[in-house]
Amino acid sequence: MDALTCFKAYDIRGELGKELNEDIAYRIGRAYGEFLKPKTIVVGGDVRLTSEALKMALANGLMDAGTDVLDIGMSGTEEIYFATFHLGIDGGIEVTASHNPMNYNGMKLVREGARPISGDTGLRDVQRLAEANEFANVDSTKRGSYKQISILDAYVDHLMGYINLANFKQPMKLVINSGNGAAGHVIDEIEKRFKQANVPVSFIKVHHQADGNFPNGIPNPLLPECRKDTSDAVREHNADMGIAFDGDFDRCFLFDENAEFIEGYYIVGLLAEAFLKKEQGAKIIHDPRLTWNTIDVVTKAGGIPVMSKTGHAFIKERMREEDAIYGGEMSAHHYFRDFAYCDSGMIPWLLVAELLAVKGAGLSEMVAARISAFPASGEINCKLENAAHVIERVQQTCSDTALCKDDTDGISIEYDNWRFNLRISNTEPLVRLNVESRGKPELMHEKTSEILSILNQGNNI
Repeated sequence: MDALTCFKAYDIRGELGKELNEDIAYRIGRAYGEFLKPKTIVVGGDVRLTSEALKMALANGLMDAGTDVLDIGMSGTEEIYFATFHLGIDGGIEVTASHNPMNYNGMKLVREGARPISGDTGLRDVQRLAEANEFANVDSTKRGSYKQISILDAYVDHLMGYINLANFKQPMKLVINSGNGAAGHVIDEIEKRFKQANVPVSFIKVHHQADGNFPNGIPNPLLPECRKDTSDAVREHNADMGIAFDGDFDRCFLFDENAEFIEGYYIVGLLAEAFLKKEQGAKIIHDPRLTWNTIDVVTKAGGIPVMSKTGHAFIKERMREEDAIYGGEMSAHHYFRDFAYCDSGMIPWLLVAELLAVKGAGLSEMVAARISAFPASGEINCKLENAAHVIERVQQTCSDTALCKDDTDGISIEYDNWRFNLRISNTEPLVRLNVESRGKPELMHEKTSEILSILNQGNNI
C-alpha cells in the first residue's frame, strides 16, 4: 500500500509526479465515491495547466464509484462551494493548489451543504481507501454520468445580493488583479452587472487573461514581491482601491488609494462593523493570531466576538455552532453565513467598495485609526529544526509577567500593552509569529525583535 503524502490537514496538496498524478486523482475520486456514496458531485479546476487532466481523472474515479458528475469547468474554489449548496447536491471538489508553485496541484473537498471534508471529518477515510486502492471491478450498469454545466449567472446573482448598486453614485476606479486570470471570468460578469445598472464604476484589469503558465508569477499577494503590479496600477490610474486574488480566488487582498497594501486583519474589523450595522448583536468569529482590533470593533458595535482555532474547517464549524453572521481571519479568509458559512474572495471587495461609496472616504482613512490603535507585525514565518521545543522555550521565557495565556491555537500570551501568538503551521514546516500592541508601534517592533531573537537561538539548540 502506497502512502499518499498529498493528503494534508485541510485538503490535498502535492508536487506533481510522484505526490499527485492522474492515477492518484482517479483513486481519490473513487475513494470519495466509495466512502460518502454521493449521488451527484460537482467538480471544477483552477487555471493551472494540469488541472483539467487531474479533474477528468478525478471525475472518472467518481463515475466508476457510481456518482453522477457535474463539471463547471475553470473555476475558483468558492464557485464549487456555491454550486454545492445552490444545487442542493451531495458535494464538490475543486482541483487547485491555490498559491503554491507551478509544480504543485491539489484538491479541496466538500460534502453536502458545502461542509468541508478535512482531517477529522472524512479526509483520513478517503486517504485510507485511496492508499489501499482495493476497489471492486466497475459495474458498467451502475456507472455515474458526466455533464458540463454553468452556474456563473446564479453565482454572480448571489454575489450582487450583498451590495446595493444604488449606493454607487460617484465615479470610482477599481484596479483588479485576477492572478493570471483565474478570477477573470467572474470579474467580467460582475462588470457587466455594474454596466447594466449604469453605475459609474470602472474596472482596470491587471493579469486578467487565464494563463496556466503563470507569466506574472505565483498568485500569492501575501508575499510583498507579488504586490508590485497591483500597487503600480493603482498609482498609474489614480484608482480608489486595488484588489488582488490568490490562485483560486478564495482570498482577496486590498490596496488603498495610495497603493498601500492593507493587512487582512484590519479588513476583518471593517467588515465586522458593516455586518453589525445590518444585524445588531450578531456574533463575529475571529482567529487567535491577531485579536485586539477585532474584539474592540465588534464590542463597540454591539456584537459578540468569538475566537476560533485558525483554519477554514475550524472557522466554518464554529460559525455554524454560533450561527455567526461573519467570520474573518487575518490571512484574508472571510466567511459569510449567507454563503453557507464558506469563505469567499469576491464578497469582501464588493462590500468594501460599497463602504467607500457610502462613506465617501478613502480606504486609507477608513483603516488609519484602527492601524494606529492596534499596530501589528503582520505574520512572520520562521523555519525551525525543533519547533515544539522552541515554542516551549518561548512560553517559559515570556510567561512570568503575562496577564493571560491561551492555547486555542499555538500559544497566545497577553500583557498590558502588547500580545503575541506563536503557532506551528498546519501546511508548511514553519513557525508563524504575530505581534500587536495598544497604540505603540515602537513597542510592537521591540517585542517582535525580542521573540525573533529567542526563535533564532532555538535553531542553534
